[in-house]
Amino acid sequence: MEGKRRVLIVVDMLNDFVHPQGALFCGEGARKIIPKVAGLIGEFRNAGDKVIYLQDAHSEDDLEFRLFPRHAVRGSWGSEIVEELKPGEGEPVIPKTRFSGFFRTDLERILEEIKPFEVWVVGVCTSICVMDTVADLRNRDYEVVVPAECVADFDQEMHECALKRMERIYRVRLI
Repeated sequence: MEGKRRVLIVVDMLNDFVHPQGALFCGEGARKIIPKVAGLIGEFRNAGDKVIYLQDAHSEDDLEFRLFPRHAVRGSWGSEIVEELKPGEGEPVIPKTRFSGFFRTDLERILEEIKPFEVWVVGVCTSICVMDTVADLRNRDYEVVVPAECVADFDQEMHECALKRMERIYRVRLI
């Protein structure tokens, strides 16, 4: 059923962002979304829809560390997807080195193969990697859904601003 599938993109639900001992822990808000994200993953799997994981995976000397403290170094505990949300067999995990899941990754090719009618985006941080990935989805004319209870940020004000921007500017369906 080409074009009848939804895709769920799980953004950076990694130890360094979601675990209290992570290098850039996003706070309890990030912990609270884990069961909601897990539930959504289950719904997508049960419906036969696709789940794709984005995973920050930086080199030791990544230039992003000029902007943020060292985090999610490729192969480290910090860059691993949290235990509660481990990918299922055949679910792509796309390593990325910048905010958008499209920057120098295979995400565009994978989505072109799936041809989803709708892309749902969940994870952290709302105002950075989630919003930048959503912007690039909209720039490619995908219909986008962001469940507000399944995204979190270390800065609540920026979280609210990002939700508002995605809804008003990118015209995502915020649920």
